[in-house]
Amino acid sequence: MNRRGFLKTAGIAGIAANMGLFEYASGVCASPGQSGAKPRVKVAFLRPDVERFWLGWPGVSYNIKDHERQYRDIMAGAADRLGVDIEYVEHPVSSPERVSALLDQVKSSPPEGLLLIVMYLIQVDEKSGGYMDISAWKDAQTIAKSRGNIPTIVFSPMGTSFTGQLNMTRDIPGVFTAATQDLNWLETGMRMFRTIFDMKNTRICIVAGDTTLDRPLDTIGTTLHYVPNDRFGAEFRKADTTDEMRQIAEYYTSEAKMIVEPDTGDIMTAAKNYVVIRRIMSAEKCNGYSMDCLGPIGMHRMEPPCMTMSRLQDEGIVGACEAYWLAAISQRLTNLLFERPGFIQDPAPNTINNTLIGAHCTSPTKLFGFDKPHEPFILRSHSESGMGVSLQVLWRIGQKVTVMQFADPGTINVGTGTVVSNIDTPPAGGCRTSVELAMDNCSDSRDVKGFHQLFIYGDLERTFRAYGELAGIKVLPIA
Repeated sequence: MNRRGFLKTAGIAGIAANMGLFEYASGVCASPGQSGAKPRVKVAFLRPDVERFWLGWPGVSYNIKDHERQYRDIMAGAADRLGVDIEYVEHPVSSPERVSALLDQVKSSPPEGLLLIVMYLIQVDEKSGGYMDISAWKDAQTIAKSRGNIPTIVFSPMGTSFTGQLNMTRDIPGVFTAATQDLNWLETGMRMFRTIFDMKNTRICIVAGDTTLDRPLDTIGTTLHYVPNDRFGAEFRKADTTDEMRQIAEYYTSEAKMIVEPDTGDIMTAAKNYVVIRRIMSAEKCNGYSMDCLGPIGMHRMEPPCMTMSRLQDEGIVGACEAYWLAAISQRLTNLLFERPGFIQDPAPNTINNTLIGAHCTSPTKLFGFDKPHEPFILRSHSESGMGVSLQVLWRIGQKVTVMQFADPGTINVGTGTVVSNIDTPPAGGCRTSVELAMDNCSDSRDVKGFHQLFIYGDLERTFRAYGELAGIKVLPIA
């Protein structure tokens, strides 16, 4: 079916023309955003209270006030964009008394994050010619060891550390030491603080079973909010067809490269699924959604919600099939940390090519980011049942991909690979989006750990590892 045929059948050509629906932005698609609350990050500059440095590192050319102003400007911009409150320590931390005062402050009023900016390494006394004590790193180590369980970043711009100093805070739990010449990394640090806060304040609606209950997860603090499986059916039966649903249907019809199995009714039902699921999330005050979908589909009680899961992921919202909560929290972390979606997939190693094929019917399309153009997609049916609408998304050949999954709330497995092919069904079996990866550092693709791991555009492994150190999460190789 082509676009014109759908419009004629659905009778909404006039609506589409008048409302500009080819760039769909439905009113129900509110931004996932963050909660109204903001994390508070305390920032301290670790340096002597002097006008300039002399002879050592970072050297006399390092203008103290200009650099501190630059750091503040970068952090202020990041805090404004991300919704973070910054609280600066009034004076440079440069003595045991000021270290003690800072520790008293964070213990009496713990912030959600602590950022220690080291501004010098060593200098020479102009009168004696001797090296002065390298106190900034001793102070950083003392604070990091004594600050309690507050997530802490020690930021060391180039010129303020050698290997020995960086090892002083290396293995302290909940501390990440960021040494770099890239001052804009400070925004990444602010994003990591914001992500830890949001993960603790996340509620994911799990439609499964027959009981309503909340299950808080250890370490990350996310709450799994379970509601009975019949909730979806009850809400679906109450929902009337609306122009909003027609807009959604038109978006997918107009943007698809091709429509293979679905007809007009299938596409409208898929749009209705989406609106109903968003209503349930809103009513339950949740940031994401997952459901036991295979059971009701198998009993012909619903059409597959595959298009909904794809759309939610494109909006930065958890959309996880099969009530698989490990994949759901993996999606939530990826959404917050990188502002792009992750594709939940069934891993099917190819032992001839030593590649990993990931297949599912719920791939997102905005793989480069929620505000980026979508990748090409074809409207298909749900592969296993032949019902409803799912998307066959065509992943970019040669694209670097991160493979990641929570093994439990305190452990992440992560690795990387490269897209080598998209596989059509038929002639192959399996799910509609089937992506083949050549994995890095993997001698046998059967060694890749987990099930329903995420495929994510980009080489993101180092950032996941940095986040793990800061959030107290163990990060292990996925293969």
